[in-house]
Amino acid sequence: MKKRILAIACLFTSCFFAQNVQKQAAHEIKDLEKLIEKAEKRGIDVLKEKTTIRTAEIFLEFADWDQKNIESNTKAFKLVASYKPKAATYAKELPDFERKEVLLMLEKAKEELSLVLSGKQFRTPSPQVDWKEVYVDGDQITYKDQPVFLADYTWKPKTSKLTAYHGNQDGFFITPPYVINEKGDLQPKKEQELKAKKEGSLGFIFFNHKSVPNWAKEKFGPNFSMREDTYTGYDIDNPGARVIQKALIKAVVPSTAGKKFSELGYMLCNEPHFYTQTDKTKNKKPWASGGVSHFTMDKFRDWLQEKHKNITSLNKVWKTNFKNFQTVELQIPIDISLKGTPKWYDWAAFNMDRVTDWYRFMKNEIQKYDPEGKVHLKIMPNLWTENARIHGIDLEALTEMSGIIGNDSGAEHKRIWQKKPYEWEEHYAFDWRELCMGFDFMKSVSPNKINFNSELHYLSTNRSRDLYMNPAYARATFWLAHTYGMTASQIWYWPRGANGAISKKAKNDKGYAGSNNMQPRVTNEVAMTLIDLNSFGREIMSLQRLRKPLRIFYSKTSAINKTRHMDDVFELYEGLHFNGTSLGFVTKDIINKQENTLWDVVLVHKTPFVTQEEFNALQAYLNQGGTIVLDSESLKYNEYGEAISTELKQEKGKLIKVANTLKMEQKAMDLLAEKDLLPSIQVTETNPLKVKTCVWKSIKKQDGKVVLSAVNVGKEPTQIHISMDGNLTPVCKDLIKGIAVTNKPTLAPNEVFFVEVDTKK
Repeated sequence: MKKRILAIACLFTSCFFAQNVQKQAAHEIKDLEKLIEKAEKRGIDVLKEKTTIRTAEIFLEFADWDQKNIESNTKAFKLVASYKPKAATYAKELPDFERKEVLLMLEKAKEELSLVLSGKQFRTPSPQVDWKEVYVDGDQITYKDQPVFLADYTWKPKTSKLTAYHGNQDGFFITPPYVINEKGDLQPKKEQELKAKKEGSLGFIFFNHKSVPNWAKEKFGPNFSMREDTYTGYDIDNPGARVIQKALIKAVVPSTAGKKFSELGYMLCNEPHFYTQTDKTKNKKPWASGGVSHFTMDKFRDWLQEKHKNITSLNKVWKTNFKNFQTVELQIPIDISLKGTPKWYDWAAFNMDRVTDWYRFMKNEIQKYDPEGKVHLKIMPNLWTENARIHGIDLEALTEMSGIIGNDSGAEHKRIWQKKPYEWEEHYAFDWRELCMGFDFMKSVSPNKINFNSELHYLSTNRSRDLYMNPAYARATFWLAHTYGMTASQIWYWPRGANGAISKKAKNDKGYAGSNNMQPRVTNEVAMTLIDLNSFGREIMSLQRLRKPLRIFYSKTSAINKTRHMDDVFELYEGLHFNGTSLGFVTKDIINKQENTLWDVVLVHKTPFVTQEEFNALQAYLNQGGTIVLDSESLKYNEYGEAISTELKQEKGKLIKVANTLKMEQKAMDLLAEKDLLPSIQVTETNPLKVKTCVWKSIKKQDGKVVLSAVNVGKEPTQIHISMDGNLTPVCKDLIKGIAVTNKPTLAPNEVFFVEVDTKK
């Protein structure tokens, strides 16, 4: 009886608090609306405040739902390892947490607008983008003759309340089961839905590959469905795969061609990966790895014949005695103990080629019916930035093939299940490797395309999440990503219905608890960051387009053969990353296909394995007068570990040999100084970590003023000092606040510093 009375008392107290906060929030909203009215009369842009009010209204409804559904949220928190022990407590406290966050958000909005109204701050207007009026324009999205950046959320309901300020992305979802028979007929319901669909707003077509229709399983054999734990649940080498996709594309694409809802392209696959390795030393099967069909092995034999020309050549490098190519056998999944051997190399390279060929086929089929249609893939950039190369994804080839740079770039910031600290935690507030290095590579491959992150994982992943995340982290990652090339994004994610209820898709999803739909200030900060980016769209695009004078040579050959090659690439990239110079990459194809005047120096670092074609590309670059800095470990062996008998010759160019990574970094910066290619301002920093953690870029405008973007990715505050040549005194103006600021600020972890730098008059 006492427990029941106590429970009733607690419920009464909670309800009373909720009602009190609701009244307080309503009062804050009215106060903010009065300030908005004053500002509008004076011609001050108030998009930020209107967005904040909408965010508040949304999350106050969410809090009401959470108050009535504590048990549902308890189940959700139990799915996450770090929240599970106190799941009931988290669920119980969630509604009040959300309401308090809303109050903090509204108070901040009132304070900022009051400063603008008082003349203590100034604001550059930002467009309220109409997604129906924007268009893809080369490497940017344009709205009313200026570049803009767009963001929406995966699974967000299409209600006016949610689309007015938090993204209005459109699109269409298609999947093989929509083809209902061998004739290629489309499901009548989907056919009607497609025909009834109007122009819509800017969006993309989502190709799903998780399953196949039953008639196809019967027609193309019991093994047609395979690898069903991945996002492509069938054999792409089975001839039936092309039959189904041809039928699906023919039925759908004529109705999507030229529509606004397809202008962001045709996403050919969600997170493609085709891991094909095993590890006999471990009992556990590697993640998402599997075997292949006889169709794939037949293709592999043909690939081997084309590469090796005769069986004698293959037998020599493989150390085998096959009679002919038709008798070649290789156990797939291939065991990791073979890494670094010719068998491993050939399989890994073939796996990439056959996957690229599959998506090239899809692109060609789509463009039969939509010649102007652009394709992309939701590629996980860590498939390139990390070491593994047995997954079948050739990021360079697929990016070059695509009309839009597609990805689902992420950034980890807090461990939620792994006990051992990650390497990045020693110095940094978050792991920026995938974001920065991945985007720099993709922009090196395709500098003139938009970058669409169709599943953005900066806010949360299954491995990284924080219910009490500092909104500054959201700003830091989104700001950094846009200065590194991102144009549009679909954020992971919006797992609630319009009324705040957990959506059916997210009912048993480990990703819901602690994510952005429980974080009013984080969600609002994303919107605020996009508004600020769009206020300075031209400046941000200029930062994206910065010339990349330093290029790191990337060899797919060394990446396949070496166990930790991308760690070695990152070692050099990290060492150069905080110097204010935009970094890039070259490969044999970039050297052979792009104007070599796009860069000044190529750095060849810890790259012992190269094909003859890669070696020839470097030599051709030297022959044309290029500059290469080479270490003592590189260019030693071909793809099969055989010694290379020739060395690079300087010819018309400049070949500089260095002993180690540090010497290479120093020489690279010295060469830029000699060529007068260093930034027109200098940024130095001091912090307790005694390493550089401030990522900065700058552009010089026609009027001589410099725009500087800086983000402290370190886990400690860092003081930066902005200086100029000739003993000139720099004067800094905060572009977002429109006020003078010091040239020696101390930046907190995740702080963004965006200023205009001029000389003292």
